[in-house]
Amino acid sequence: MSRGKSSAQPAGATAPGRLAEVRRQSKGRQAAGNQTEARWTERGQATVELALTLPLAVLFALMVIQAGLVAKDFLLVNHSAREAARAAAVDPTQAAARAGAVGGSNLEPGRMIVRLTGGSSTGDSATATVTYQSRTDVPLVGWLVRDVSLQAKVTMRVE
Repeated sequence: MSRGKSSAQPAGATAPGRLAEVRRQSKGRQAAGNQTEARWTERGQATVELALTLPLAVLFALMVIQAGLVAKDFLLVNHSAREAARAAAVDPTQAAARAGAVGGSNLEPGRMIVRLTGGSSTGDSATATVTYQSRTDVPLVGWLVRDVSLQAKVTMRVE
């Protein structure tokens, strides 16, 4: 014999505490399902953002590379102008200035214009001006940006 209340319940019935626990568990599963769905949605969003920004990032990187190549050509044009002025200081002729400019760098001679002014006699100033058309041939950037004209001018005294 037992004292107190009987804990027997009819088949199919659940205790009120047990029912509340089952409801809490099912809500937890729904919340976990929502978190999983949110994770999948965020992954899709990140993929779309990458697909939209990657071409712009690649284009920016190619433009930086092209800017570096133009800067390199600018330095070579300055060096060519110094070499042309030095050659003109020793031999003040247009041919000597052009030979000095072409020999002073590995720029394409066909894209280079060398002008020599002044410096016909000893003690005069000879000014060499080198103009160069730098190619913008990096993929995609070459279509968007035209060739860049670079110019350098150097003056030296004729010896």
